[in-house]
Amino acid sequence: MSVQTWTWILVGVTFALYFGIAIWARAGSTKEFYVAGGGVSPLANGMATAADWMSAASFISMAGIISFAGYDGSVYLMGWTGGYVLLALLLAPYLRKFGKFTVPDFIGDRYYSNTARTVAVICALIVSFTYVAGQMRGVGIVFSQFLQVDINTGVVIGMAVVLVFAFLGGMKGITYTQVAQYCVLIFAFMVPAFFISMQMTGNPIPQFGMGSKTQDGVYLLEKLDALHTQLGFKEYTSGTKSTWDVFAITLALMVGTAGLPHVIVRFFTVPKVKDARKSAGLALLFIAILYTTAPAIAVFARTNLIETVENKPYSEIPEWFKNWEDTGLIAWADKNGDGKIQYVNGSAIDGKKPEFTDARGAHGERLISNANADANELYVDRDIMVLANPEIAKLPNWVIALVAAGGLAAALSTAAGLLLVISTSISHDLIKKQIKPNISEKSELWAARISILVAILIAGYFGINPPGFVAAVVALAFGLAAASFFPAIILGIFDKRMNRQGAVSGMIVGILLMLFYMIRYKTGFLFGIEPRPASEWWFGTSPEGFGTIAMLVNVVISVVVSRMTPAPPAEVQDIVEHIRIPSGAGEATHH
Repeated sequence: MSVQTWTWILVGVTFALYFGIAIWARAGSTKEFYVAGGGVSPLANGMATAADWMSAASFISMAGIISFAGYDGSVYLMGWTGGYVLLALLLAPYLRKFGKFTVPDFIGDRYYSNTARTVAVICALIVSFTYVAGQMRGVGIVFSQFLQVDINTGVVIGMAVVLVFAFLGGMKGITYTQVAQYCVLIFAFMVPAFFISMQMTGNPIPQFGMGSKTQDGVYLLEKLDALHTQLGFKEYTSGTKSTWDVFAITLALMVGTAGLPHVIVRFFTVPKVKDARKSAGLALLFIAILYTTAPAIAVFARTNLIETVENKPYSEIPEWFKNWEDTGLIAWADKNGDGKIQYVNGSAIDGKKPEFTDARGAHGERLISNANADANELYVDRDIMVLANPEIAKLPNWVIALVAAGGLAAALSTAAGLLLVISTSISHDLIKKQIKPNISEKSELWAARISILVAILIAGYFGINPPGFVAAVVALAFGLAAASFFPAIILGIFDKRMNRQGAVSGMIVGILLMLFYMIRYKTGFLFGIEPRPASEWWFGTSPEGFGTIAMLVNVVISVVVSRMTPAPPAEVQDIVEHIRIPSGAGEATHH
């Protein structure tokens, strides 16, 4: 059967499963809608957390970034995994004991202030929208390639699908859908990795294959380093970032993870604090399977790509290359007229994306209107590496289709989790807690559903006009979470003297500073300004790592302001004292 037929079958079967679960697990109460009724087992919650956590950025983009950045790409692995550990050990059990299931709810109650709650809601919305834009983009890329539609149509189809299972089931539907999505996603990620590792090194375990010898007796990484230096790239295994920037990005991703509202909510779907810890441990194990495989996939894909295209005539290029040309994620411009693909260090085009003309070139290639005079003739989008990998390695058609189903599972599971956070922030933290305290449960459910609808439309807009490729957008969302939430949560748990004036001023300064830096040095989308060059970065810190500096500024301002203003009321100090007492922690949660 063709790839197309297999894709329809596998995507159809997995979607039928997701919709079936969403209908079966329809939410009847707000508790079911927000936290799945609090009765999910640690194993199911661990899988759901892993699926929620591993977004399109982990599945589609992370190996792609590592395959282009080489050693520098490891910051994503360290930051995201380390952050998860931080969240599980340092925050989740305490927040669980505090008994508030949204971050703005915790901040509003801990800082006895609706102003703090509102600031937290705004921060949650900014973080979640930045993050969800990356997911929608990932969905669009997968749909566009495998259903042969353009990326924008792909985004629209994705919006419709997420809407169904987030709208119907809320957290309850999403949790059980995510268990199914984790199984699909991990199977889809690992099967091609086993095949390709076996093909290239004779060792079926990708983590070992990456460090093994290839069929011609050379170590795979040495071979890749040699290919790189021949083409004028830096060695794959050497880094170019400064030690400070590596540290700043890793820390920003870590503390950003710990402040991510959609992951924190997951710890309220289990019955007890003990279960929250258990499910955190299991989730870490489930996440590690994918995260330890990503660097291996990056190495295989990079080697395969270079060997497939470098200096080959376009007429001999395999079919996969021509298939992907139509999506705009890979492009070739024959600058010297020799009919061969020259892939060397440099940029093939002016601007971020190739702009195609309808005409075909002398060799049948799609013509690019924004090609520049650089010697490099090949444009490759980072997000293509995982999706095209099975085709590059000539794996069976069903494996290629499986990767499509996995990519969709990854993007849709996270998008659904994020949309729920957005709707909860509006219906629970704004409407119920502030605007209309005596709203009926039925009306609150409707408010939650309507806000999901609005959120999906905004997310879809960002998916169609994305500010950069998937993982870069997601990395900025972590910076925003680090700059705004992390200090307010951590000081709220461990500093009794921390008051509302400190928390509010810290969050506002932190998020504004991060937004300013992002716009100035990364996106430049305001007033048509071009982003400033890397030579002007403050303290040599990239926008992805700036969350660390914004977070430190937030901490300093919070502590200084709180010491210059009155201490919080005695009952708040007692609560803070109480949530840190481990004795009888299991019983303490039964109200």
